[in-house]
Amino acid sequence: MSTLNRLVLWNIDHTLVDVGRITRDAYAEAFQRTIGRPLVRLPPTPGRTESEIIFETLAFNDVVTTDDHLPAFFDALAEAFANRRADLRAHGRVLAGAGEAVEALAHVPGVVQSVLTGSLQPNAVLKVTELGLAARLDLEAGGYENGVYSKAALLEVARARAGERHGARYPESATVYVADSPRDVQAAHIAGSPIIAVATGSATEAELRSAGADRVLATLADTHAVVSAVADLARM
Repeated sequence: MSTLNRLVLWNIDHTLVDVGRITRDAYAEAFQRTIGRPLVRLPPTPGRTESEIIFETLAFNDVVTTDDHLPAFFDALAEAFANRRADLRAHGRVLAGAGEAVEALAHVPGVVQSVLTGSLQPNAVLKVTELGLAARLDLEAGGYENGVYSKAALLEVARARAGERHGARYPESATVYVADSPRDVQAAHIAGSPIIAVATGSATEAELRSAGADRVLATLADTHAVVSAVADLARM
């Protein structure tokens, strides 16, 4: 890569890490605290924001929602994750090549890395911190669930935050999203940014190509392929 300003935004769950067991347990605790009865069914989560997952969880479990449910669930979910810090270390895992890819891009001149995730900010920070990925990520520049914006809008939020923090301009074409679901591909297209899709979640390589991903990788294990894809796609 030449020295150009590039922003790489990483999805977290099923792209960088697998913390599915902890997430299910945290949702069960948050549901019990918020609704007062056990969680029976959790909906599909790939590519969704926390608010989407929560509303579907309430619907799947026959809860008539009110305006108070979402903020109460947010608070309970953040506390449930905080209570599971040790579980994240013990049972969470960094996906193959994720740490190496983040480290390699950290040494490319002009590249800033952050996250674009549907998770609440404290939960997202816990995941990457406890699993050893936070050092190379500017987490203050990330896009997180805030109860208002879609992932496409959060991508724009992250671009603006990164620009303010680093005194640089990150156009849509120089911002690369790395994620694992067709919904993430759609969000990147809406935001006008290229996307590298990795088949490390529930979607296959064929499904990610069909969704229109600019580049599809089986995993992040080939560090050179990841860095090269960012170089090819992030053009000023």
